[in-house]
Amino acid sequence: MKIIILGAGQVGGTLAENLARESNDITVVDKNTAHLAELGERLDIRTVHGFASYPEVLRRAGADDAEMVIAVTDSDETNMLACKVAYTLFQTPTKIARVRSQEYLQDGKLFEQDALSVDLHISPEQLVTDYIHRLIEYPGSLQVVDFANGRVRLVGVKAYYGGPLVSRQLKELPQHLPDIEARVAAIYRRGRPILPEGDTIIEAEDEVFFIAASEHIRRIMSELRKQDKPVKRVMLAGGGNIGLRLAKALEAQMQVKIIERNRDRTTFLSEQLSRSIVLCGDAANEQLLLEENIEDVDVFCAVTNDDEANILSAMLAKRLGARKALSLINRLSYVDLVEGGAIDIAISPQQSTVSALLAHVRRGDVVRVHSLRRGAAEAIEAVAHGDRKSSKVVGRRIEEIKLPPGSTIGAVVRGDEVIIAHHDTVIQADDHVILFLVDKKHTRDVERLFQVGVSFL
Repeated sequence: MKIIILGAGQVGGTLAENLARESNDITVVDKNTAHLAELGERLDIRTVHGFASYPEVLRRAGADDAEMVIAVTDSDETNMLACKVAYTLFQTPTKIARVRSQEYLQDGKLFEQDALSVDLHISPEQLVTDYIHRLIEYPGSLQVVDFANGRVRLVGVKAYYGGPLVSRQLKELPQHLPDIEARVAAIYRRGRPILPEGDTIIEAEDEVFFIAASEHIRRIMSELRKQDKPVKRVMLAGGGNIGLRLAKALEAQMQVKIIERNRDRTTFLSEQLSRSIVLCGDAANEQLLLEENIEDVDVFCAVTNDDEANILSAMLAKRLGARKALSLINRLSYVDLVEGGAIDIAISPQQSTVSALLAHVRRGDVVRVHSLRRGAAEAIEAVAHGDRKSSKVVGRRIEEIKLPPGSTIGAVVRGDEVIIAHHDTVIQADDHVILFLVDKKHTRDVERLFQVGVSFL
């Protein structure tokens, strides 16, 4: 697929890296020559220097025959205008824009084809807010992602000593939960993937990904680890867009405190929030944290724009007694350094944004993609079409489907019914099939499985 990415910042660079690895024809446009040079040295892509929304720059980037334009510059206005120019002058089929400002997002009419010509608008702040909200909703989870409009969830947890299923075989799961269907999609042991079989034994410290209907998630988590207490007290470091949205989402059910350094912003936050406590100060100030009873906080979440400030405040909060510490980290190189130590979960906004974009790049009828384990693994929701003659999956039992190495089918959603996959489950037309790939290099093979042959009418 020929794709033009406008913006060579952190999101644009991460996206270019993901898509270039999958043999797409990628061109990146940016005003910053240093960013372009760095990407050009690392990746097999074209780069074009210039202003992203200028018609001549888009023409030099190949907009005449591009299949998709993804505008992820740091300017909402540039992103939206670039999509409009791409549609008006070059009839680009798919236009995607990153839009941060809530003012633009309040009225969906702006993004209709005869208005701004944006086919999909993505708000990174909202994506990260939703992601953190799910982590808080399921204490003890490492990652929580939705499929089939929230009816199915894939959850990653770390198995702890004392969990009922630890040191037991996977085939014993139905005995522990006789009235609940679930499937373990993958296990990571000391960073390496293990494809789950019936006789696979879960060990303490394993990172276990399982799929189940959303209403069963909590009970299954209790089998893998000691049940965490529900979150009642949350402290947020940073009152920017993410901090404000998160506080609004949580304050009705939990006690929320926000620490913000900027006095004017603190005043604004106090006007926007009805129940949250807003404090003006430095979240890395030990005395302030102690005065605000950090030892009673269930979740401390650092969401400022400064990676180092987030890391330091989260580490300090954890040392002073916060039960769980989350930190927003933009630099991917920092994530592996800090996660799993003093900081429980490092959150990458780029990965959240890239996951939202990938479903629109995939071939076949792929409706949702989640990038897992910092881009190494992937979970896909694909729709099966055709019949046994025209499709490689429809009308076949799962054991008959030739899945790529390291791939598993975890669940099938048929209408409103959630079916946890077994070897004899038969895929029907229009089923939503949820797959887990431990290695992203096989993504293209999975896409081909769900492409309908020419005999399908």
